[in-house]
Amino acid sequence: MPIALLVVGVIGGVAWWLLFKDNPGLTDARGRQGALQTALAAGAGVGAAVTLMLAFRRQRHQEHTAHVTAHLTERNTELAKRNADLADRNAALSEQVAEHNKHDATERRVTDLYTKAAEQLGHDKAAVRLAGLYALERLAQDNPDHRQTIVNVICAYLRMPYTPPTPVDPEEERKTALREARRRYHAARTYKGIAGTAAGPSPMSAEADPEGERQVRLTAQGILADHLRDRRPAEERDAAPEDSRFWPGMGIDLTGATLMEIDFEYCHPVAATFDGATFLGNAWFRWATFAGEASFARATFSRSAWFETATFSKSAWFRRVTFSGEASFREVTFSEQASFNGATFSEGASFAKATFSWHTAFAQATLSKANFAEAVVRASDADYIWPTGWHLETLPDGTGRLVRDDDGTAPGEPPPSA
Repeated sequence: MPIALLVVGVIGGVAWWLLFKDNPGLTDARGRQGALQTALAAGAGVGAAVTLMLAFRRQRHQEHTAHVTAHLTERNTELAKRNADLADRNAALSEQVAEHNKHDATERRVTDLYTKAAEQLGHDKAAVRLAGLYALERLAQDNPDHRQTIVNVICAYLRMPYTPPTPVDPEEERKTALREARRRYHAARTYKGIAGTAAGPSPMSAEADPEGERQVRLTAQGILADHLRDRRPAEERDAAPEDSRFWPGMGIDLTGATLMEIDFEYCHPVAATFDGATFLGNAWFRWATFAGEASFARATFSRSAWFETATFSKSAWFRRVTFSGEASFREVTFSEQASFNGATFSEGASFAKATFSWHTAFAQATLSKANFAEAVVRASDADYIWPTGWHLETLPDGTGRLVRDDDGTAPGEPPPSA
């Protein structure tokens, strides 16, 4: 409406000025028509100028509005992104806190179970100690991060001093049991509690119950062996899944332990220490793999020791070991050093088809009978000290083999057994 009034005013003003202001001669029709056309053209020009100005202002306004809108949209998008990031961080933090709380709760539960099981191992009754061992085994099976600790506890138990029961005559054992039963019967009739009930027997310690302690120790040995055993052939270990009961990566320390009829066949400890251990009965280590160093220094094997086809991936130490029975290292692989310095083999030693890869020493070793038939020496230029009566023969390919001396029998030794 204001634009229309302006245009009309301009037309009217221009027409008046042309027709009447200082133009008294414009009295004919053609003159008046020209004046009106000029007035209309002036009004149209003013209207067009005003319209153009308004269009420009409208465009500027729209551009400004679009710029402000885009800026606000960008800021809102950035704020939304920041809020989303903050929400993700809060969610991650909440999840972390929840995970830590869960971990702490699990650790508290595990610690509580571990403490109770460890306390049971110190109980006077063998049955309670057995329950403690089985509780530790279940705890380790369900919590892989605590397996090495529990293995250490079981090894520590086996390192405790122990004197195995002395075998007795069955008839004498029966008479002793009858006498003990009569003694307890009379004690129950003589000594009664305030309520009139017989006083219960006193708990039996490991010293008072050597047979019970023997069963506890056999169980501890069995737990270690069961969870260190991996029967998969070497060529199938990468493809075949491992047994869920196998605990890989475990190290064992049985220094000075008394071990009875130990069966470590197929076991795979990372490192193993049996220094000063006493092996009562036969000891089986066939097909075992020692991934780390294995040390049996000053150990005593009361009967046969079977290491056939075992693999020592690192150094193997058998210094001053006493083998009272037969010792078989047939087809054993010694990947690094092997030391039998000062070892005593009372009933013969077989290293048939064994592989010696690096420094090997039998200095001051005592072998009543020895068999190195088809033994292979990988590095014939390494430092070796072989038993008396044997020497190394270098082969064309740089390896070597052990052969007996020219007379075929070591001084003071009987002929080799097959």
